[in-house]
Amino acid sequence: MKADGKSRRRISHAETLALWKQYKASGDAQLRNRLVLTFAPLVKYIVYNKIRELPARCEVDDFISCGLEALIVSIDRYDPEKGATLEQYAWTRIHGAVLDELRRQDWAPRSLRRWERDIHRARERFMGNHGRQPSTEELADAMGTSAAELRLRQGEIAASDVTSLNTLVLSDEETNVERIDTIVSDDDTADPEAAALADAAKLRFRRAFASLPDREREVAVLLYVKNLTLREIGDILDVSESRVCQIHGELKKKLRSALKDEASLFEVA
Repeated sequence: MKADGKSRRRISHAETLALWKQYKASGDAQLRNRLVLTFAPLVKYIVYNKIRELPARCEVDDFISCGLEALIVSIDRYDPEKGATLEQYAWTRIHGAVLDELRRQDWAPRSLRRWERDIHRARERFMGNHGRQPSTEELADAMGTSAAELRLRQGEIAASDVTSLNTLVLSDEETNVERIDTIVSDDDTADPEAAALADAAKLRFRRAFASLPDREREVAVLLYVKNLTLREIGDILDVSESRVCQIHGELKKKLRSALKDEASLFEVA
């Protein structure tokens, strides 16, 4: 047990610095690889913390690769004379690279994301104080803005989240999967052939959904992803509840027509 515990001992700064000096003096790729392996857990730690904090819209592996690239660059550019340890310098470079990648993958401006966070906080505060969901007017008043401005921002946020059916969510096993893949399936999916058919059907669903007009996709996201009522959706889109119901009926008709061979995958109220 002692030897096993020693093998898992965290490498000290002095040992890291000595290894880094050997690498810089020799240029031996194997030494650099040892440094990369030493700090690889740091990459995963930073990535998974940011993935849980922000709505990720791409594969986690993309962020891991981005972080590892930043780690390699930090090893090559590290200068011990500037006072920071290699771990501190690598942390800064990796964290910055992951943030840059998150911003690159998110097409919505940061100002819109601030609106999204502010709306969420204001809604949570109102529910905590009053025990119910606020109306658009009440939420706007709590945020110190107008109902028209709030509807505009909510519409922009909804439009930016149109691809939410394909965004990553945390599964029961704490791994990241696409939201659409969390649909509860029958026991037949344990069969490889059935699983392949289901995957093909899901691909056709994605294509059919992508072919819908923007307004119909927006309504679908607000209804089935955001879990809003028809009235709340009408407030956001500035249309009547009956119009939302009409749009909802149109999108269901189009999807059912496109997915008539996969009816079991398209069961909506």
